Amino acid sequence: MMNCLVVEDEPLARQVVETYIHQSADLRLVKSCTHAFEAFEVLTAYPVDLMFLDIELPSLTGIDFIRRLKQPPALIFTTAYSDYAVESYELEAVDYLLKPITYERFKQSVDKFFKRTAPPPTAATYSYFKVDGQLVKLEHGDIVYAQSIKDYILLKTAERSFIVHLTMKGLSELLPEGQFRRIHRSYLVNLAHVTKVSRQDIQLGAITLPIGESYRGLLNDFLN
Repeated sequence: MMNCLVVEDEPLARQVVETYIHQSADLRLVKSCTHAFEAFEVLTAYPVDLMFLDIELPSLTGIDFIRRLKQPPALIFTTAYSDYAVESYELEAVDYLLKPITYERFKQSVDKFFKRTAPPPTAATYSYFKVDGQLVKLEHGDIVYAQSIKDYILLKTAERSFIVHLTMKGLSELLPEGQFRRIHRSYLVNLAHVTKVSRQDIQLGAITLPIGESYRGLLNDFLN
């Protein structure tokens, strides 16, 4: 639930935004204010995640108010004028709503806010591979290397080997790019298992694999 503050001196416009907030399950109205000085007191007393701020306020404009805040909350400007779009962009506002505000347009702005505040998706640490008609879960860190054999891939872990019907390109798209490196048209290795590298080959513990001539330039970070 995100705490919202509405700063709007026009009663009807303020009521519209308040109503929209009440209709949104993920938003909570903390307070409504009619001018910037009252809003400052609210921000000092309450945690606010999102502020709907009118630009044309008495005494102090919404833009001047935001510029005086050291740590402003996420901001959606509301105004009857389109002249402030550039300034709102410079202030990194989530959105810029022109009055009269429809619920559809309000929801678009709120969705933008949630997308901005959402944590980045966590990359999966495993993949499922079809082996002998069954799905087998393999942790990416357990894969030592992969070898292309015609239309199949041999996945080698420290203890087992798995044959999957997959291309090297398809496998590369499943595995994290920074963790695996192609060293040969037929080999993909897990960098975490690399123990030694030369110009001609690469060692993964007791396993030695050749480095393709066209792939040697990609291993400069190991050799230099």
